[in-house]
Amino acid sequence: MGYPNDLLSTRAVVEHGRYALIPPEGRVKNVLPNLEQCHVSIIASPHYGPQFAMYTVEVLPGGGTVKPFMEEGIETFVYCLSGQGKVLVEGKEYSIDESGYVFAPASLGMELRNDSDASWKLLLYKQRYRPVEGYSARIVVGRLNDMPYAPYDGMENVRIKDLLPTDLGFDVNFHVLSFLPGGCHPFIETHVQEHGLYLLEGEGVYLIDDQWIPVKKEDFIWFGPYVPQACYGVGRTPFTYIYTKDCNRDIKL
Repeated sequence: MGYPNDLLSTRAVVEHGRYALIPPEGRVKNVLPNLEQCHVSIIASPHYGPQFAMYTVEVLPGGGTVKPFMEEGIETFVYCLSGQGKVLVEGKEYSIDESGYVFAPASLGMELRNDSDASWKLLLYKQRYRPVEGYSARIVVGRLNDMPYAPYDGMENVRIKDLLPTDLGFDVNFHVLSFLPGGCHPFIETHVQEHGLYLLEGEGVYLIDDQWIPVKKEDFIWFGPYVPQACYGVGRTPFTYIYTKDCNRDIKL
């Protein structure tokens, strides 16, 4: 980076246990023992509130995992932001490029390999699986750009895609919401589910608790349970993000 050109400042906002906005400026690189030739930033972790971990990963040419990315009882999801590479789960290889994704159920190892001559940029996610008797998750492979949008809550200028099945074997889903200019949520949401949002394109104004905050491509937002949230898409292009949603499970008392 070198010397700063102005006073140090940040758009980051973190309220531990409730919400966070983490822009790309200010993220630092982390070394993970099972990744080699990778630039990794940990953008979500239980250290500030989320019940999951999320990473941005730039896999350099020739880089990837040196041993499977896995922990017992932990499910894993990878989404390709740009470039191309290979994901291996249970010995089966999947080639994914921009908007491709792979979900690995709990305790299955995921391996990453970049055999290309360009960087491969990913979102990587992990969460402890909450089993339900009689149901189980399964490997899911897809490509977002090949999937059709559906209207969101009956609105034609807000569209949604669901990346994972909705049956009880899955305790998490990933969705993509896209707001055409002027599109917005139908109401301010206040719910038990937490969300992790990674902004894929465009600009918006997001209500985070009691503040309307401008956000843009590559920002990450985390909402804890019952934090008020909603957004407007602004600008001349769609405002689109991928987000996590815990689902299909009752409250433990």
